[in-house]
Amino acid sequence: MLELKHLSARYDTVSGYVNAVDDVNLTIKRNEIFGIAGESGCGKSTLLKVMYDLIQFPLEIFRGEVSLECRNKDGSITVCHSGEIHKSWWQLISYIPQGAMHVMNPVTRVRNQFFDTVSKYHKRRSKREMEADIVQYLRELELPADVLGAYPHQLSGGMRQRVLIALATFLSPEIVLADEPTTALDVVVQRGILTMLKRTQKRLGNSMVIVSHDMGVHYQITDRLGIMYAGKLIEAGPTMDIFERPSHPYTRMLIAALPRLGDSSQKEGIPGTPPSLRNPPPGCRFAERCPEAAEHCRTAEPLNYQVGKDHGASCHLLDGKVPLSEDEGGQAHG
Repeated sequence: MLELKHLSARYDTVSGYVNAVDDVNLTIKRNEIFGIAGESGCGKSTLLKVMYDLIQFPLEIFRGEVSLECRNKDGSITVCHSGEIHKSWWQLISYIPQGAMHVMNPVTRVRNQFFDTVSKYHKRRSKREMEADIVQYLRELELPADVLGAYPHQLSGGMRQRVLIALATFLSPEIVLADEPTTALDVVVQRGILTMLKRTQKRLGNSMVIVSHDMGVHYQITDRLGIMYAGKLIEAGPTMDIFERPSHPYTRMLIAALPRLGDSSQKEGIPGTPPSLRNPPPGCRFAERCPEAAEHCRTAEPLNYQVGKDHGASCHLLDGKVPLSEDEGGQAHG
């Protein structure tokens, strides 16, 4: 459905380039929920923007490509690349960015924000017909029809996020990209949003990519999971396999920091901070924070090794296992 090959993207800043995404290989399959996890500043949101073809200065792709299968009106399939994918926004691919209040027009009622989107693709339909379809869709998502008459600031944070999800999925896109969809929401509202996302994906039968630093979110709803660190995809595989058999020390530390029912032990964060992406260190980028690092970890970049079915990780501790690909530059291929 969506494929990234040796993708590298950077920000052009006054003090130099920031390599936010570095040589990422990834395939998003049909009818799955794929999660992307990692600390803040690891390149997760940038990766999502590049998938969506939201390339605006200072962001640029300087290596690799993104390919998206595009379905034509006659049912045939063609492949769109970066620079063309934006032509399929809303209908084929949609995006749920962070913070609904910062995305929705604060001086426009929700009804008109739906109209502005839908009318681009259904220009011959009257507003009455469009509103009837919108109201029906909101009901399917268990949203009250009266939200259409509200301004964004009149809705709670959770309700705004639900409306944004409805807006992004109304035209039944084949792939939905969601960037931290539950950030800044309390746990009860988070659960409602996650339930809505999963129900919507099942009903539409589409693919969904969810970015979140919260490993608990991925455990609840994703089918496969990719772990990013300092711009690189260091582990990827089936979500349950990663939680049960994490292979990269960084992944193990992320999972170990999760609170568990009945576990009263003191949880510790990962010591240190990710390296600067302006001038990343050689070798494994996690080496300076890794309790298991050896000297060669700081000088040689690890290959990507197969650790299970559809499960790969990039770590020198896995030396001796079968490399998934000799030319992937140490990237965990999802």
